[in-house]
Amino acid sequence: MALKTFKPKTPSLRFTQLPAFDEITKSTPERSLTVSRRSKAGRNAAGRITIRHRGGGHRRKFRLIDFKRDKQGIPARVAAIEYDPNRSARIALLHYRDGDKRYILAPAGLQVGAVVMSGPDAEPVVGNALPLAKIPLGLAVHNLELRPGCGAQMVRSAGQSAQLMAREGGFAHVKLPSGEIRMINVNCMATVGQVGNVDHDSVSLGKAGRKRWLGIRPTVRGVAMNPVDHPMGGGEGRTSGGGHPVTPWGQLTKGKKTRGRRKTSGKFIVSRRK
Repeated sequence: MALKTFKPKTPSLRFTQLPAFDEITKSTPERSLTVSRRSKAGRNAAGRITIRHRGGGHRRKFRLIDFKRDKQGIPARVAAIEYDPNRSARIALLHYRDGDKRYILAPAGLQVGAVVMSGPDAEPVVGNALPLAKIPLGLAVHNLELRPGCGAQMVRSAGQSAQLMAREGGFAHVKLPSGEIRMINVNCMATVGQVGNVDHDSVSLGKAGRKRWLGIRPTVRGVAMNPVDHPMGGGEGRTSGGGHPVTPWGQLTKGKKTRGRRKTSGKFIVSRRK
C-alpha cells in the first residue's frame, strides 16, 4: 500500500497523508456478504452513551468476514481486494471451488488470482489458515483464535502480526504485537502472514471534517472544562491540572492496570507486555 500527499493549496492539505487505495480492485461489495446495521452512536440498549465521541459519519454496510476459516481442504481463488469501512485492514473476496463466496482479512502480499486454503493439510504460505501445530516456528501469523473453533479474536488490525515462538505440551508460545508472550492451544487456527494495509499508522487525516466522516465526534480536554464538568477543570488562568490525569468520573487514566487480577486466562500469559 502507498500513501498519497497533496500540494498545500489549503492549510489542511499541507500535512494530509491518505491511502492511495492502489491495491483495491473492486469498489462495490458482494451483496450476499453484506448486511445493514443501524448506527448506535455509542449508545447501549437503554439509550445511554457508553462510548463517548461517537455519532454521525457516512452510512456503512457491514461485511461478513470469515474469521473461523472452517471451510477446510477446499481451494479458493482470490477474486478481489476490497475496502472495508468497518476496519483498518483490507478484505479479500474468495471464490471457493464449490461455488461458495467468503470474505477474509487480506494479508500483505496477497494478490488477485492467488489460491488459498485452510486446514491442517494446507501449505504454510501467505493467506493459508492452519492449526498452530502445523505452522513452522518463527513464522509471522495473524487472525489468531483463543479457543479452538471460536473464530479469530486477536491480531486483526492493519499491519499487525504475531510470531510463533515455540511449542510445548499441547500449547504454542506466541509473541503478540504488544510484546506479550502467551500460551495458545496448538489446535487453534491462525493465518500465515501479516495483516495488509501496513501504512495505516502513517495516515494523517489533515482536517477535523474527515474525522467526522468516520463517525468520530470532537473530544474536549478535561483541563479546558469547569470544575463542575471534570475533576481536572477550573483554575485561575491556564493550568495543566496539577494532579494525575483522570477520567470525568475520577478513574486514573495513565498507568492504571485494567486487567482483572482473578482473570482465569492469566495463567496462559508467559511474559507480560512491557
